[in-house]
Amino acid sequence: MKVWSRHLYLRIWLAVVLGVAVLMALVGWAWRVSVEHNTASPPMREWIVRNAQGDVLASTSARPQPGQPLQIDVPLANGQQVHLFLERRGERPAGDRLGGRPPHLRDLPPWWARPPYGFVWMLGLMGIAAALALYPVVRRLTKRLEGLQQGVQRWGDGDLSVRVPVLGNDEVADLSQRFNAAAARIEGLMVSQKSLLANASHELRSPLARIRMGLELMDVAAADAVIRQRTREEILRNMAELDQLIDEILLASRLDAREADLGTVESVDLVGLCAEECARVGAVLDVPEGMHTLEVQGVGKLLRRMVRNLLENARRYGDTHGALDAMVLSLGHDASGVRLRVCDRGPGVPVLWRERIFEPFFRLPGASERVGGVGLGLSLVKSIAERHGATVRCEDREGGGACFTVRFHAD
Repeated sequence: MKVWSRHLYLRIWLAVVLGVAVLMALVGWAWRVSVEHNTASPPMREWIVRNAQGDVLASTSARPQPGQPLQIDVPLANGQQVHLFLERRGERPAGDRLGGRPPHLRDLPPWWARPPYGFVWMLGLMGIAAALALYPVVRRLTKRLEGLQQGVQRWGDGDLSVRVPVLGNDEVADLSQRFNAAAARIEGLMVSQKSLLANASHELRSPLARIRMGLELMDVAAADAVIRQRTREEILRNMAELDQLIDEILLASRLDAREADLGTVESVDLVGLCAEECARVGAVLDVPEGMHTLEVQGVGKLLRRMVRNLLENARRYGDTHGALDAMVLSLGHDASGVRLRVCDRGPGVPVLWRERIFEPFFRLPGASERVGGVGLGLSLVKSIAERHGATVRCEDREGGGACFTVRFHAD
């Protein structure tokens, strides 16, 4: 029954077949009843003729025929016979002045009820009955299609919040469910793009304003070589920050849109990749003894960006001037998959903010004033991890600090 309920064309076909079968059965039954009525022979009866005194004058056994008078031969005393013709009650003889039909046609149904006219009438009535029986099925289908059409029309007119009801478990319900999922996805992308543009325009103002101020200072202090050099370095630093911000915004936009052309999926050695990134920022790489390679399937440049952002976050927010284990990147694997973990010795992340820190442009209160940043690093980490079928979470580190764990699940 699950197959029938999931395929609409099978249900329509079954309804039509059942309707035709019922129609044929009813027509056949009615035809058989009509034929039996027209061809059935009346039962044998005994007929007795008596005189006024009650004496039996004659008797006979006969089978009365519809429309035919009954003939009885009555013998007389002188040896002669009298032929009696008995009309059936309610019949009039042929040629009656009231216009009666001939005796052999009097018991037949009217012309419109006799074959083939009776069959045509009966077929028409059965067809109407079948059409009325099939109407609820067809109407239920068209009603759902009309609702889906109206929803698509409203969505095309700009109402991205519209959703259509999912009724049943067939192709129309599956189409409605897919439309709702696509509409929700597009609505989410539009909201994300608007938020990204609004935050990006705000974040771009700061480095642009600093660059403009530096150019003005260079004009003011044109004779002072030291000030000119410092201003030049500040402008170059702001330009590099601006370039990085634009690059992160573009990458975040492409990841949100789930573009397919972000690089070739290949086998990436996490041990070598993480060793290079740890050497760049002075972090400690912790791998199990004997592990020289640890490969995962993914886009190399995206995985490098993910590792770099995690290490930059640990360097920016962690205490890198204290213990030797201020920044530690550890790798491991087990039955559930590959684990990549970056830990720092910073102030940690309150439980209340551990989900929100992965939102675009979100920063902990006061963090921007202390260490800068625009709040896209961890958002990119989560997007890249999800693109590779991995998960990322933040948790406390024993002894103080925070740990960010990325787990690549085994296939």
